[in-house]
Amino acid sequence: MAEAEELPKSIVRRVVKEKLSTCSDDGDISVHKDALLAFSESAKIFIHYLSATANDICKESKRQIINAEDVFKALEETEFTEFVSPLKDSLEEFRKKNAGKKVTVSKGKGDEKGKKRKLEGELSDKGEPFEKGDLGEPSDKGDQGEPSDKGDQGDDDQ
Repeated sequence: MAEAEELPKSIVRRVVKEKLSTCSDDGDISVHKDALLAFSESAKIFIHYLSATANDICKESKRQIINAEDVFKALEETEFTEFVSPLKDSLEEFRKKNAGKKVTVSKGKGDEKGKKRKLEGELSDKGEPFEKGDLGEPSDKGDQGEPSDKGDQGDDDQ
């Protein structure tokens, strides 16, 4: 099987040991290499099965992008309903934790996008390519500098 499809062995080992230690009084559990491979393969098959089911649900809704609700419905459809509630809780916690990060990242990407436009160039309003040095002056709309194919400095009628 392709290496790209394998789950990270260190993460599989950590999850397995963490879960098994809660079941044992000793706490120090050693897991054989073949057992870790079996856990990894089982998890991979489960992920493929769940994602295929979520993909079918998504296609039934005439969409192309799988969302969290599709995964929740797939868990219910595959009779893994006991995972739905903890997964919803984890997702909510993740969203709260990363809500501030998303706003910060979005602001930073906007600046980078403007820089890329100035450096790489884009298509003009008419869809025609232009040279890298053929950027017009910034328009009244706050654009980073629109391309100009006739040297009109961004005075297009729109």
